[in-house]
Amino acid sequence: MANTPPDAASDPMAREVNRLLAQLSRTGPQADRVRDAPPSEVHRQTGVRQPRRAGASAPAADLARRQALGLWGRVLLGVALGLSLTQWPYPRACGWSLAGYLGAVAMVVLSGAWIAFASWRLRKGGVHLLAQVLVYWGVVLAAEQILPRIGYAAETATWRCER
Repeated sequence: MANTPPDAASDPMAREVNRLLAQLSRTGPQADRVRDAPPSEVHRQTGVRQPRRAGASAPAADLARRQALGLWGRVLLGVALGLSLTQWPYPRACGWSLAGYLGAVAMVVLSGAWIAFASWRLRKGGVHLLAQVLVYWGVVLAAEQILPRIGYAAETATWRCER
């Protein structure tokens, strides 16, 4: 025996679905009332608030501007770190000094990746390109120290300092 469908008036889910379908259609006499009514009346009739027209974009523009400035600040810091590693003032031939240098190089790669993800999310193509260059520069700096130690380069170096 088939179950009879519940009455739409008694089923809260059916009422919600009917209300949402009525909002989507926007046809018929209710749509004309909603279209011609002031925003406060639209909220009372449909239960849906209309977006504010004037002034709603000002906070969004400020947020976008702050995000862009923060992104460029990250780029400047990452590039400054990447360029300063070419003038590393400490010995980096072996041991803990080498580990410190490679840690700084890892920071260049990680900052480039962080900037790349943030710029991709914010749709900033130029910054994303600079971030990719920063990651590449970090890989070059790391390869300069790692390749001689794993036997790939013509010259050889060791990880540990000789005593």
